[in-house]
Amino acid sequence: MLLTARDLSKSHGLRELFSGVCLSIDEGERIGMIGPNGSGKSTLLRMLASREEPDDGLIRAPRGTVTVYVPQRDDFGAGITPRAACASAAMGCASVHGDIHEAEVLAAVVLGKVGFDDARMDQVAESLSGGWKKRLSIACALASAGGTPDILYLDEPTNHLDVEGLEWLEEFLLRGSQDLRARAVIFVTHDRVFLENCATRIVELSRAYPEGTLSVDGNYTEFRRRRGEFLQMQARAEASLANEVREDTRWLLRGAKARRTKAKGRIEESSERRDELSSIASRNAAAAPTSAGLDFNASGRKTRKLLVATGVAKSMGGRRLFQDFDIEVVPGECIGLMGPNGSGKTTMLRVLLGELAPDVGTVKRADPAPRVASMTQTRSEFPVGTLLSEAIAPFGDKVRFRDVEMHVTAWSRRFLFRDEQLLQQVSMLSGGELARAHVARMMLDPADILVLDEPTNDLDIPTLEVLEDAVEGFAGATLLVTHDRAMLSRLASRIVVLGAPDGVPRVVASLPQALRVLHEFENHVATPIARAATPATKPSAKPIAVTVAKAASTPSSNAPKKKLSYNEQRESDNMEKSISTAEAKAADLEAQINDPKLLADHAAYAKACEVLATAHAEVTRLYTRWATIEAKRG
Repeated sequence: MLLTARDLSKSHGLRELFSGVCLSIDEGERIGMIGPNGSGKSTLLRMLASREEPDDGLIRAPRGTVTVYVPQRDDFGAGITPRAACASAAMGCASVHGDIHEAEVLAAVVLGKVGFDDARMDQVAESLSGGWKKRLSIACALASAGGTPDILYLDEPTNHLDVEGLEWLEEFLLRGSQDLRARAVIFVTHDRVFLENCATRIVELSRAYPEGTLSVDGNYTEFRRRRGEFLQMQARAEASLANEVREDTRWLLRGAKARRTKAKGRIEESSERRDELSSIASRNAAAAPTSAGLDFNASGRKTRKLLVATGVAKSMGGRRLFQDFDIEVVPGECIGLMGPNGSGKTTMLRVLLGELAPDVGTVKRADPAPRVASMTQTRSEFPVGTLLSEAIAPFGDKVRFRDVEMHVTAWSRRFLFRDEQLLQQVSMLSGGELARAHVARMMLDPADILVLDEPTNDLDIPTLEVLEDAVEGFAGATLLVTHDRAMLSRLASRIVVLGAPDGVPRVVASLPQALRVLHEFENHVATPIARAATPATKPSAKPIAVTVAKAASTPSSNAPKKKLSYNEQRESDNMEKSISTAEAKAADLEAQINDPKLLADHAAYAKACEVLATAHAEVTRLYTRWATIEAKRG
């Protein structure tokens, strides 16, 4: 047992976040902590990590237990490099003994083991992508513990991570990075796929449970099943107890004589049952759906094509983000945008919506111009000092939604705001509350196109699911930028994948295809042979792996020819057959993964994705091996 916590409670002002919470952490566990926005997850995590004191309760850990904490925000000083940031963190490691040279050595070792090369170690930290910033934050935490802490605490680690960053983080939590690993990990997240892939136990913090939490061993699928069973039993318990209380009431109304011992006992039992019924009813009320009532208001126009982009290209800061991009946006579909951080997803949105002019190509919009409702990832549209009431009801104390007029108080309650919050500045809202405020404002304007740029950040799982329902029922078109794989899998009818080496975005029909394309992009960039083989003029439409192999097999007049060994020659002779077999297997798996029955089974679908990824990795490995052999042959 690495840590035990008993009867923890915490209040902010007059508002109680939680009370009576008990939790334990065992070696080897990866605990995912979830719960509604405002339930106190981050606060509880800081308490466990000794960053905040509980109002009441006790936290115990064996003497000498080393814990490290990675907060939500990855903040580094202006101009500081990863090497300097990690060395500064390493100074807190006991084995360094305050020696700056030892700290710098430890920092370089830790950074190298999590994937930093020398160039990136000396880059300004603020210029790193979100994924590399998170990796640096984890490296700093590990360095402060000599690389092997007992418990690693992560607060919303998946926020702002692209797919590459998510996959690295999952791999790190599952297997460590060389000899860097924690004995146990506990993380707060709302990423359902991340929970499915990484958690060995899930703990939900909520008033719906007798002790404030529900703990279930297993992944997110198992948690949902067990949670449903528990809440059903609790609802049946309330119904049964309510019947007993009604019988008690009828008995009491008959005027039983309280002076008799038996009658006195029954009266006391009746009082206890009433108290218990009140407690269970309160918990069941907390368990009832309380996510925001989201319902986007489509304009109802019948235009067949809202946007048509042809041959669009755009560069920013002297770097080409994308080129030769064609797409049509029509009502009733959701188009997802994926790609590494910095690949130009938000820029593409702005070009399509007319906020930026393309360098090349045209974007034609329907006439009259489509009405757009947008939610940006920065959540910064409200002026400084804006009150919540002004933000969600900009034209007075009344709003009109779907031709129904209502007071701002009723409108705010729909989004789970308390009445007293209406006079609070939006700058004081939590991340989840700010997101809900933006959606409340968006819903007032009928729209043809709904633009959601990283909408999942800071939203809890129930609100995410309601947001998905609202987008699914939206009659207009939706442009969705997100790294939430569960949301993309459910909503996107097409996915535009940016970040291609040749700058041409790929448009695919499913999430597994998009992930495959992203991996091909990464492999292409990571392979020197592939970089050398990329034509400078016209990009090849052939699969990247084939391009690698054929480029490597092209003889060079200056390359010395070498004789292959017997085993290499046999491997070369059978390579085409091996590749053909591997590609056929990958194609079969890709066909299977689009089966609606499989998509409905979250656990089976996640497993199938892993098998498919392994098959694609084997195809890439075979092509790379073929390229190596042909290069040696000269």
